[in-house]
Amino acid sequence: MIHAQDIAKRYGGIEALRGVSFDIQPGEIVGLLGPNGAGKSTAIKIITGYLHPDAGYVEIDGLNVLRDLHAVQAKIGYLSENTPLYPELSVQAYLAMVADLRAVPRSDFRGLLSDAIYGTGLQAYLTRPIGSLSKGLRQRLGLAQAILHKPQFLILDEPTVGLDPTQIVEIRALIQALAQDSTILFSSHILSEVEAICDRVIIIINGEVKADQSLRELSMSNNATLVLQQDSADVAHSLGAVAGVTSIRQLRSLDDYPAWRINGTADITPQIYALARDRDWPLRELRRDTVTLETFFNQLATTA
Repeated sequence: MIHAQDIAKRYGGIEALRGVSFDIQPGEIVGLLGPNGAGKSTAIKIITGYLHPDAGYVEIDGLNVLRDLHAVQAKIGYLSENTPLYPELSVQAYLAMVADLRAVPRSDFRGLLSDAIYGTGLQAYLTRPIGSLSKGLRQRLGLAQAILHKPQFLILDEPTVGLDPTQIVEIRALIQALAQDSTILFSSHILSEVEAICDRVIIIINGEVKADQSLRELSMSNNATLVLQQDSADVAHSLGAVAGVTSIRQLRSLDDYPAWRINGTADITPQIYALARDRDWPLRELRRDTVTLETFFNQLATTA
């Protein structure tokens, strides 16, 4: 659906992007992450055709963004971090204007408008001037204009900013439902939202892609934790003899049982389980450790 190839952009002496490449497949929800100034906004502007790259190119659904700009933009729905709204217009008038700008056929006008309004929960505010809306309602209106024309590709930049917890859950469910018909690029500083919504993350740091992998792959660690009902002699020595084990550290579990943190070169839990069974250790817990997106992101950001 989206193919970015070696895109680069420089602002004077600053390299915002340096040879950024990635692919996004139809139906994926991909998180675009990076610290402030990493190049995320520049990448989004190039993908949407609002900015020309100095090198490289982007294709969306087989169309080159620079050569087929209008055709590409017709396929895109875009919620920017600060969506331009017109405070003097009512919610209904604004969405009708967006539908006209998007050249929505009159035969589809009512249905698409209704889907966007009810999908974002704006039905009670249609006659309200935009200037009188809360920040959360304005954010929902920005999302409504982005999905109004049922785009194939949806870019959401901080879509849950200003929403209360109930609204966040509702918007999260809406985004996941939209993925049935749209490919979604989701940019946010709220890493828990990215973990809850996205299938995969692309992390840009200092203008370069430092990670591009599924959240499932990212969360899997080669480390394991073993908790026993009671201590057993020579546990550490036996664990150290397991193939693939690189280090062992004894600790106490939260409920004060003897525990060991075992680091390995691959998933070592099957071998440890077999060892515990053979040695008749009183096994209380054995788990493969997981890595949170926050931990992974911070490790990348601090070592870049």
